[in-house]
Amino acid sequence: MALVGKDGSIDWCCFPHFDSPSLFGALLDDQRGGRFRIAPPDDGKRQQLYLPETNVLLTRFLHHDGVGELTDFMPIEGDELGVHPTRHQVIRMVKVVRGKIRFRLECQPAFNFGRDEHTVTLRPAGGIFRSASLTVGLVSPVPLMANQGMVEAEFVLEEGQHVTFFLVQLESDTAESVLDVPQTDEIALRETVTYWRKWLNQCRYTGRWREMVQRSALTLKLLTYAPTGAIVAAPTTSLPEAIGGNRNWDYRYTWIRDAAFTLYGLLRLGFTKEAGRFMQWLEARCQELNPDGSLQVLYGIDGRRITQEDVLTHWEGYQRSSPVRIGNGAASQRQLDMYGALMDAAYLYNKHGSPISYDSWVGLSRLLDYVCANWNLPDEGIWEVRGGQRQFVYSKVMCWVALDRGIRLADKRGFPADRAKWIDVRDRIYFDVMEHGWDHERRSFVQEYGGHALDASALILPLVFFLSPTDPRTQSTIERITSSLVSDALVFRYLPEEAAPDGLAGQEGTFTLCSFWLVEALTRAGRLEEARLIFEKILSYANHLGLYAEELSLTGEQLGNFPQAFAHIGLISAAYNLDRALNSPRTVSV
Repeated sequence: MALVGKDGSIDWCCFPHFDSPSLFGALLDDQRGGRFRIAPPDDGKRQQLYLPETNVLLTRFLHHDGVGELTDFMPIEGDELGVHPTRHQVIRMVKVVRGKIRFRLECQPAFNFGRDEHTVTLRPAGGIFRSASLTVGLVSPVPLMANQGMVEAEFVLEEGQHVTFFLVQLESDTAESVLDVPQTDEIALRETVTYWRKWLNQCRYTGRWREMVQRSALTLKLLTYAPTGAIVAAPTTSLPEAIGGNRNWDYRYTWIRDAAFTLYGLLRLGFTKEAGRFMQWLEARCQELNPDGSLQVLYGIDGRRITQEDVLTHWEGYQRSSPVRIGNGAASQRQLDMYGALMDAAYLYNKHGSPISYDSWVGLSRLLDYVCANWNLPDEGIWEVRGGQRQFVYSKVMCWVALDRGIRLADKRGFPADRAKWIDVRDRIYFDVMEHGWDHERRSFVQEYGGHALDASALILPLVFFLSPTDPRTQSTIERITSSLVSDALVFRYLPEEAAPDGLAGQEGTFTLCSFWLVEALTRAGRLEEARLIFEKILSYANHLGLYAEELSLTGEQLGNFPQAFAHIGLISAAYNLDRALNSPRTVSV
């Protein structure tokens, strides 16, 4: 995935894979990060849109001399088209639809997060950039000039004219034909557009907010690594949760929790193939458990274990928000809630996708035995705090979910299971949460046992059927969260000054997923007018392409890694359930 600014600049692209080192990283360091920009050299109005029902991006330059367009896409290759991929590439098509415009091209890669030196070799067909670990070529129809590690060019196009540039990973640069491209730009564009529309045609959702739901589905598909089915949390690292702050994390990996929620969202829309691929990836992880029987919190997209977290001290960070981190130390944390998300996804996949295999069940059973033995331990929780393990209510509830769904799945399929033990532990968890997770003074479920801080994760209780949405405790919790954590429909996950220390300095924005959780909780409670207004407001905070980061600032600015799977999962689920409730015969319009 590549992030393209309105100025026609690819400012972020890890190449060739999600968790490869960055090739272009100007997003995190404007001077040293590297970029690939094509645009008129002087100012003008700029717009962006996706070609309908695709992930093909169109950037429009409304220039005083005319109107130009830059079309960016990555051709889809691999097993989904029945062929093996020939090369990783980004195609950039430039044309003028009105008038006559001069464009300037600057391609300045910064290999391995700007840490590796590279050379530039010009050829008649373009230029070759070589580093110790990666070689890429820029196929160019216009002459290029080399200048201190970059190539640049200027060219003029008149109405109806177009040129295309191919940025290609090269396996070898010894042959003169190394910069040959396997297909024409028109064929590549046509096949890519056809692919995305054919894929989206599988979507069964036809309700309200259809375009936003479809855009979220397309985004989740973009976040899926086709060879393994792994789903990354986001394609970026270290975009800050507060400008100038240090809550900056690397999300270019697969979290069990996030991917399980993503699977749920895709199943809701009818994308069973993607869900099946992820279940295969998950089954492989269950064959390589930790010595204590647990799963690691997150993995590389190829299934490798993430073992460390490093800081890029030579990069200044997004708007000088440091540190810039690669790798993620949360991999070594204990996060018990992820087993609930995982078992819920497996249960739903068995119900709406395809019956799970016996081998999958054996792996899941081992995880349920781990939950039985460890549910009462403190952990770092869903928010991955770095201030020490605690008894988080959300983690306990999701342990209950894990066992509840495991019992249901065993009963539905007749799988062998230690039902007596699982039922006993499930029920003990339930009573434990009701006794220690409920604050009688605040009349609300709280963040941790013995604490008084509110946490938006409590909104999940009616969503996972731990409590009825109309239960007085559910209603009271919603009211307390609404009055304390909500700002114009946007929800803070917790207030750092009120909660127990999370080990990090500074503030953060509202958490996009929690805002969608609020919509769904209100929907299930029958408060549809309130839920609909809040949902419409949240939609207005999307960026100009309908995308969401992890968080939103006080002024509506996108914060945190972008685009984030969690946010788009929340949108899909909230839209699905709210639309269904609004269509219910019991719904009366006033």
